[in-house]
Amino acid sequence: MVVACVVLALKLAAWYITGSVALYSDALESIVNVIASAAAFWAIQVSYKPADQDHPFGHHKAEYFSAVLEGVLIVVAALLILNEVWQSWLHPVPLQQPWEGLAVNGVATVINAFWAWALIRTGRNARSPALVADGQHIMTDVVTSVGVFAGLVGAVLTGWQILDPALAVIVALNILWQGWHVIGSSMNGLMDRAVDTQEHMRIRDIISANCKGALEVHDLKTRIAGRATFIEFHLVVDADMSVGASHVICDRIEDALQAEIPSVRVTIHVEPDDEAKLPKGTTAVPFA
Repeated sequence: MVVACVVLALKLAAWYITGSVALYSDALESIVNVIASAAAFWAIQVSYKPADQDHPFGHHKAEYFSAVLEGVLIVVAALLILNEVWQSWLHPVPLQQPWEGLAVNGVATVINAFWAWALIRTGRNARSPALVADGQHIMTDVVTSVGVFAGLVGAVLTGWQILDPALAVIVALNILWQGWHVIGSSMNGLMDRAVDTQEHMRIRDIISANCKGALEVHDLKTRIAGRATFIEFHLVVDADMSVGASHVICDRIEDALQAEIPSVRVTIHVEPDDEAKLPKGTTAVPFA
């Protein structure tokens, strides 16, 4: 949040110095970063609350609301930029002190680039949708700033003032696309999206390697909620096996999954052999 405020101040200064509508659009996106950072801070605090009577599965999905809000704010920022572009075309204003403004904006861009990398890396390691969304948005801001910088240098050297509002339009369209991507990704999480195919196969392998004594595993289902992964499946055992013996197998599988997958929640439904879906005597990977 502090970094977002510093970057915003620098970009507003660059816009004030030059009067560039492209730099204004860059600064406007940084306002979104400040609001989004505050929302992410709140959402992450909520998501770490332990499960309670009203939320027995935890509060992990709170982070998705932050990401959705960020996507909506990005779209709003893009519309405001397009409005400013229209006003600039109606009432064009020549650039003032462009090199000084670009230097200030360049410092802000370098700070943003480092911070975006740090947020994305931390968010992925912590499986935090809010941090990843915030980092991806800031990285888009960095790409935008680099494009604006290059374009304005071209405008100053060539004298083509039309490049300034044209760049702002490109910025607006770029962040509209990013906003749509952030919203779509967050909505997938709210809709209980399953893990990807590679992770699904890894989960199968872990279960298969640790289910000795069982006959079969079927109906494996997964879903992601923030940094938590929920896994449930049916474990088929011999009908004469004791509850204690089947529980030992379940504990072994759960321990293996928890050792390999951070913040995993495992639910296993034990069934007798007449519920099996594979032919009797199958020795391959016990999945149906």
